[in-house]
Amino acid sequence: MKKILLLSLFLFSFPSFAAMNHGGMIMDEKGMIMNHNPDKLPKDCTEISEDVDITIRGGRKFAKDYAGKMFTYDKRDWQVPPCARVNVTFINEDDIRHQFMIHGLPGYMYPKGMFTIELYGKGQKTASFIVPSRDYTYYIHCEVSQHTEKGMKGQLKVGKGSGDLDSILGLTPPLTPDLYPIKNSHYTWITLIFSILLGAVFIRVLSYFLSKREDV
Repeated sequence: MKKILLLSLFLFSFPSFAAMNHGGMIMDEKGMIMNHNPDKLPKDCTEISEDVDITIRGGRKFAKDYAGKMFTYDKRDWQVPPCARVNVTFINEDDIRHQFMIHGLPGYMYPKGMFTIELYGKGQKTASFIVPSRDYTYYIHCEVSQHTEKGMKGQLKVGKGSGDLDSILGLTPPLTPDLYPIKNSHYTWITLIFSILLGAVFIRVLSYFLSKREDV
């Protein structure tokens, strides 16, 4: 019995045994892939029209030019032909968890309509999905708490797409802009003028006492 237990531990210590597949989720110590699909065609496709290879980098440094944002992808807009097999290599350049998650895919092939690559820290993973034939714009984002709001989202257009999505950095304006309007009333202006006058009087009084002290 001890020999069997030791043999099992020895076998499962190898990297080839480290990945686990749980109902469409392939997991290992580096991350997770959900609903990888390199060959099953959507109902409206008779064959794979084209292989499209996409490399996507995610991280803090790609958001540095966008005020108020913290994370994003190096690219946020892609276009592929209908019935294409999209081979995604997602590279996480941060030491924290990031995702490439796409929504709206056919539910009969992709549970909850999702395809996901997740990395727990720096590293990369590659997986594939096949898009249907209709012209549509799919939503891409990182579902880790607040990462979407902090800028990590994009879009994938199949065919002509169905229009641009809101709030894609560098592409479309935000649906609800972060505006901080200043509403000055006449009380605000009175307070401001009074503060300026009071400051001027204080400076004059202070200067007078300092000059008297020097004379002594």
